[in-house]
Amino acid sequence: MNRKQLILLIVVGVVVGVFGLYSYYARNNPWEDSAKKLGQKVIQNFPMNEVDRIVIKQPQGQLDLSKKNDLWVVQQRSDYPANFESIGELLRKVWDLKVGQTVEVGPSKLGRLDLLPPESSAHGATLVEFRDKSGKKLNSLLLGKKHMRESQGGGGDPFGGGGGGGYPDGRYVMAGTNLQTVAVVSEPFSNVESKPEEWLNKDFFKVEKIKSISVTTTNATNNWKLSRESETNDWKLAEIKPGEQLDTGKISWVNNALSSPSFSDVATNAAPDQTGLNKPLVAKLETVEGFNYEIKAGNKVSPDKDDYFLQVAVNGKFTRERTPGKDEKPEDKAKLDKEFQDKVKKLEEKLKAEKAYEKWTYVVSKWTIDPLFKERKDLLVEKKEEKKEEPKATENKDESKPAGKTAASSSKPPPTPIPLLDDK
Repeated sequence: MNRKQLILLIVVGVVVGVFGLYSYYARNNPWEDSAKKLGQKVIQNFPMNEVDRIVIKQPQGQLDLSKKNDLWVVQQRSDYPANFESIGELLRKVWDLKVGQTVEVGPSKLGRLDLLPPESSAHGATLVEFRDKSGKKLNSLLLGKKHMRESQGGGGDPFGGGGGGGYPDGRYVMAGTNLQTVAVVSEPFSNVESKPEEWLNKDFFKVEKIKSISVTTTNATNNWKLSRESETNDWKLAEIKPGEQLDTGKISWVNNALSSPSFSDVATNAAPDQTGLNKPLVAKLETVEGFNYEIKAGNKVSPDKDDYFLQVAVNGKFTRERTPGKDEKPEDKAKLDKEFQDKVKKLEEKLKAEKAYEKWTYVVSKWTIDPLFKERKDLLVEKKEEKKEEPKATENKDESKPAGKTAASSSKPPPTPIPLLDDK
C-alpha cells in the first residue's frame, strides 16, 4: 500500500466516523437538527397516535390527562371525561409546530424567558410530557414566556417580549433535553395550563318540553308545583288556595328552566354533610317526551362565591308504538313509522348519555339553577292592601256665636221697650 492509498483510507475513515457520530447525535438529539433550520418541525417524527397520557407541570401544580378504555379523562377530577377536542388540538399543534426563529442562550438567560424547570421557580416553564400506554416518555416540550408583538411605536426586550404593550403572537420553547437553543414558534399555547377544570368535557344534560316542575325544600311553605297538560296548555299551580292567583308574568321562565345548564367544575370532595346534599333542595321535572329529572341542590361551595353543589338523576319512559292517524294513507304509514322510530332512538341515546352524569357532584352557578330557588309566594299575584277610609274632618264654625244658638234665634228682633209712667 503506497502513501496515497493510506491517506485516502484515513480520509474515508474520518468521513465515515464523522457521519456516524452525526447520525447518532441526530437520533438522540433531534432538536439540534431541527432547531437550526427555520421552518422545520420543532419535534421530528412526533408519534401523535401513540400518545396515551399527557402530563402538564407548572409551578402551581400538575395535571394528568390519560386515556382509559379509549376515553380521555382528567385524573385530578376522579377520571371525569376530558374535552377530547382540546386534547386533539394540542396534539395537532405540537405535531405541526415549526421553528420560526432560533435564539442561542446560556443558562443565566433561561430565567428571563421563563424556561427554568417548573419546580425550580415561581416563574418556571410549563413542561408538557407526552407518554405512551406503558408510561414511557415519548417527547417533552418546555413552554416559556409568550412572545409579544409590539404595538406601533413600542420598544421592547427581545427576551421578555417588551413592555410597551401588544399581544402574544408566539412563544419561546425548548424541546427534548437540549438546553442551549431556544426556538420562537408562532403558537402561544395560551390554553395549556395545569387547571383540571379547564380540561373537562362541559357537555351537560338539557331539559326540554317541560310538562311539570315541582320544588321541595326543608320549609314546606315554600314548596310548589307547576304543571300543564301539553306544550300548548296554560300552566296551573297545584293546591291553589282561595284568594290566590297564579301570576303568568312571573313564571315566564318556566318553559326554559334548565334548558341549557352548565357547570364550572366537578367536586373532588362530595361528602353529603359538606356539600349539603344530605338535606338538599329537590326539584323534579317531567317532560312531554317522557324524561324525568331529579335535581338536588346543596350548599354554596364557598362563602365568597355564588356557586352551589348539584347532583342530577334522570330516567325515561317513552312511547314505543305509534298510533296511526284516522285517515292515514297506507303509502304514508312506512314513512311515518320510520320517523317515529328514529325519534325514539334519539331519545334513548339522549337518556344513555345523560344517565352518565349521575356519577359525579357538580359545581354550578346560581344563575343556572335560579328558578329552583323561587318560593311559592314568588309565583302569585301580589295582593293589594285595602285602604281604610279616614273620617271626614268637622267643618269649623263661628266660635263667636254662643253654643246652641241657631240662625233663626239670632235673627229675632229686640224686645219692645216698656214705656215709662207719666208723673203728671
